[in-house]
Amino acid sequence: MRLEDAPHTLLIVICLERLPAMPLPRRLLLLSWLAAALPWRRANAAAPALPLPTVWVDGRDPAPYLVSEKYDGVRGVWDGATLRFRSGRVVPAPDAFTARLPRVALDGELWLGRGRFDELSALVRKAAPVEADWHRVRFMVFELPGAGGSFAQRAQRIDAIVRQSAWPQLVAVEHAPVADRAALQRRLAATLAQGGEGLVLHLAAAPYATGRSDAMMKLKPSLDAEATVVAHHPGRGKYQGLLGALEVRTPEGRQFLIGSGLSDALRRAPPPLGRVITYRYRDLTGTGTPRFASFLRLHDAL
Repeated sequence: MRLEDAPHTLLIVICLERLPAMPLPRRLLLLSWLAAALPWRRANAAAPALPLPTVWVDGRDPAPYLVSEKYDGVRGVWDGATLRFRSGRVVPAPDAFTARLPRVALDGELWLGRGRFDELSALVRKAAPVEADWHRVRFMVFELPGAGGSFAQRAQRIDAIVRQSAWPQLVAVEHAPVADRAALQRRLAATLAQGGEGLVLHLAAAPYATGRSDAMMKLKPSLDAEATVVAHHPGRGKYQGLLGALEVRTPEGRQFLIGSGLSDALRRAPPPLGRVITYRYRDLTGTGTPRFASFLRLHDAL
């Protein structure tokens, strides 16, 4: 324990000792304060500003872009000293893993392999990481946060950094141009046939920028996005007594129901209000509401 944490920690211990004797309203208030005040939360930071993809528009010319596979992993942001999730929370990676990362900022996906997202998600969130499990995790790097030059130049620098590390678990994402829309569709079909989930297109001439823009676009056979759970709707018929649908709100403020794609386990113990989920949809209605939305998974940015 650090010296500056001592008074803070002592206060928490005293509160915990007195907790059982407190009236319920005061107990709940204190528990809320403790959740926000525990010293370990100091290791977490605000969500970093990152480049985020928009959706590829059919008919757009892909020639100015560099194309890579879209890896179904967990976003990892390395600032040269600490590995964080997209949310800003520290990734509980073993020291043996982070010690091999170079002392430069990197952005990429923690990845186990195609179709293994659920296994990866559980692995990288273990509070006590299992070092042997992390031997299977690769850090697929596709960006250099804050670096200058065009994306094509940054991709070349990533290749050089990865080669210098000579560590098989640090991988530079491969980017390649495509000549036209037909070539892009062939690349997508080949990726899907191998078990991939889609493609990412980076504008080769783009400078580094955070937020969503056409400098980074995703192309998938079905689309996905994130939304926050705001209500639980009870089920009927065979779902009597269980969750029928989640009411969710998008970052743009649109609210709608998601009733498909939910497992029986989730219907019995639904995601709590305020939890972010990822959903899949076909396209958008004229008012911007996702059409045929289906639950995909709990969002990885915790």
